[in-house]
Amino acid sequence: MNAADDKMIVREYFNATGFDRWRRIYGDGEVNTVQLDIRKGHQQTIDTVLSWLTADGNLNELTICDAGCGVGSLSIPLAQAGAKVYATDISEKMVTEAKERAQKALEQAENPQFAVQDLEALSDRCHTVICLDVLIHYPQTKAAEMIAHLSSLAESRLILSFAPKTPCYTLLKKIGDFFPGPSKATRAYLHREAEILQLLEANGWKLQRHTLNKTRFYFSRLLEVTRS
Repeated sequence: MNAADDKMIVREYFNATGFDRWRRIYGDGEVNTVQLDIRKGHQQTIDTVLSWLTADGNLNELTICDAGCGVGSLSIPLAQAGAKVYATDISEKMVTEAKERAQKALEQAENPQFAVQDLEALSDRCHTVICLDVLIHYPQTKAAEMIAHLSSLAESRLILSFAPKTPCYTLLKKIGDFFPGPSKATRAYLHREAEILQLLEANGWKLQRHTLNKTRFYFSRLLEVTRS
């Protein structure tokens, strides 16, 4: 299948059965053991990004684009911390859920600003662009295009995550332990870290901070790069 097919599958999945599944995972209600494990892993990634940005001490001065915002797990706490946040997602249902959560959590409904939009259609530049747990849905060629476009939007910093391609994780994926369960409906792509770093360097970035967040069923390499 081509990249357009991947996008169609992702959009349809997160507007249908996938939405219900991931809304529960990204919430705080009762879930099964596997979903709870993924929730904890995803929250590790969110907490790491928040700790990085908070440590810099200038969040209230920043404009941030959260590309692939999901239900607002990162966008909402960033707005609470004082950043100006522009949040987008390919799924209309995800964005609707994110807006509802923001209205409950925040007094100022205009921040974050949410929109249903394909990340490659974004055009406004921000100080920092963040894209978490999105590249896993796309093959390497499409990931390269996405990274190039996100790079064109980021004035000073890009933060992204991806599922690293290692022998261990490749084996887990093959035996069905990667995104298990009946609601699995999108292909999960692993990416070689060296290739992602090469793409980032080609787009003018220099690695600043990195970590691997992992649980039994969730693993995500997180990178922060700044202009070299």
